[in-house]
Amino acid sequence: MELMDTKKVWENALVDIELSVSRANFSTWFKGTHIIRIDEGTVYIGVPSQFYKDWLADKHHKTILRALRGVASDVRSIEYVIAREDKSKQRPPEPVKHTPAVELPLGEHYVNRVDNLNPRYTFDSFVVGPFNELAHAAAQAVLKGPGITYNPLFIYGNTGYGKTHLIQAIGNHFKRLNPQRKVYYTTSERYGGDIVNAIQQNTIQNVKEKYRQYDILVLDDVQFLSGKDKLQEELFHIFNTLYENNRQIVFSSDRHPSHISNLTDRLRSRFGQGMTVDVSAPDHESRVAILKTKAAHNNFLLTDDLAHTIASEVEGSIRDLEGVLNRVICQTHLKGAGLDVADIKQIVRSNLRPQRTVSIKDMVERIARYYDIDETTIYEKTRKKEVVKPRQVIMYLMREDFNISFPTIGQKLGGRDHTTVIHSCEKIKHDMAQSPALQRELEEIRSMLK
Repeated sequence: MELMDTKKVWENALVDIELSVSRANFSTWFKGTHIIRIDEGTVYIGVPSQFYKDWLADKHHKTILRALRGVASDVRSIEYVIAREDKSKQRPPEPVKHTPAVELPLGEHYVNRVDNLNPRYTFDSFVVGPFNELAHAAAQAVLKGPGITYNPLFIYGNTGYGKTHLIQAIGNHFKRLNPQRKVYYTTSERYGGDIVNAIQQNTIQNVKEKYRQYDILVLDDVQFLSGKDKLQEELFHIFNTLYENNRQIVFSSDRHPSHISNLTDRLRSRFGQGMTVDVSAPDHESRVAILKTKAAHNNFLLTDDLAHTIASEVEGSIRDLEGVLNRVICQTHLKGAGLDVADIKQIVRSNLRPQRTVSIKDMVERIARYYDIDETTIYEKTRKKEVVKPRQVIMYLMREDFNISFPTIGQKLGGRDHTTVIHSCEKIKHDMAQSPALQRELEEIRSMLK
C-alpha cells in the first residue's frame, strides 16, 4: 500500500481500538505506534520498544487484529517491529478529485493533562432520552448546587451506555463556569496506581493531599475497587475530607453500589448517601438521535434510512453505535460515494461479534440440522461435498463470530490441523463475496444461533 493508505488504515483502526480498551491503556500503549507497511496480508506495526512489542502482542493482539480486519478485510496477521515513525518521510496526501468532503473523526485523542478531562464530552453533544433522562437531570442539579445537592452523585449502568460522557460533561461544564476552581477526573484503576506507587515510594501523604484539593472529584469505574482494602480505606478518608468541605464527588460504576462485591460497609454507605441513579440501554429512537448527533458533530450527512438501519442492527451499547458510525464515515470517504443498507449491514457484521449464547456442540447440532445432515459426520474425516460445506461454515462462524482460535476449532471438530481451519475460513469468505445465496444462508444461521 501507499504510505498515506497505511496511515489511514491505522487511524481508522485506532478509532475502533479506542472503543475497545480503557482510556489509560489506549493513551499508554498506542501512542507512538504506526503501520510500517502491509505486505501480502501481514501488517507490520512499528512500536517504540521491546516492552511495547511484548505488551501489545500479549495483551492487545486480538483487539488490534479485529480492528484492522474491520478496515481491511484481507488482513491475515500482524508483526510488531521496533521502529519509531519517521514523520519527515511522510508525503502529504495527493488531492482526490470528485470526492465528497467528509471530515473524519480521526483527530488527536487529546485530553487535558491537568484534569484528565476530554473536551469532547460536553452536555451539548450528550443526547438525552428515556434511558438516561434521570441521570442527566441529577447531573444538572449537581451543577446548580455542587457539594450540596446530590453529594455524592453515583451513576451506574452497563458498559457503553454513556456514563463516562455524562460524568466528564459535569467536570467540563463546571470548569467552564468556574475557571478558578479545580476539577479532576480519573479512573479507579489510575487512582489505584497512584496509591500503590505512593505506598512503595513512601509518599502516600502527598497523594492524599493531591486528591483532597479538588472542588469536584470524578471517579470512574469504582467496581475496580472490589476486594482492594487499602484502596478503599484511602478513598474513604479522601471522601470524608471532600464531603465535610462541601466538595462535590461523582462516581460511576457498571453496577449499583449494593451489588459491588467485597466492598467495605462504610464505603458502600458513603456511595449511597447522596443520589444513586442508573443509565439503561438506549431505545431505538434514542439510538437514532445519538447517531444523528454524532454524525453532525463530524460534519457527515447521515440519512434517516441509514440511521434507522444502524439503530436496528446495533442494540444497546453507544460505543458500538459510535464504532459502526465511524466505520461508515471512513468507508464513505474511502469509496468516494454513499453506502446503502446492504453496506451498513456488512459493516455491522464485520465490527460487532454476537455474544456466545450456544455451546460449540449446540452450534454443530443446529447447523447440521439446517443443512439436513447427521451432526456426527461433521467430526468425521470425510470429504463428502454435503458435509464439507457445513463444516467450513461452522469453522468460519466459530472464528469470525466467537473469536475461537484456529487450533481450538480444529481440536473441537475432529482433531483437524489448524491450517485446515484457516483454509476453510478463507474459502467461506471468498465464496461469500461471489455468492449472495451463501450470504443469505449465513444471515439465517446467525439469526438461528442468537
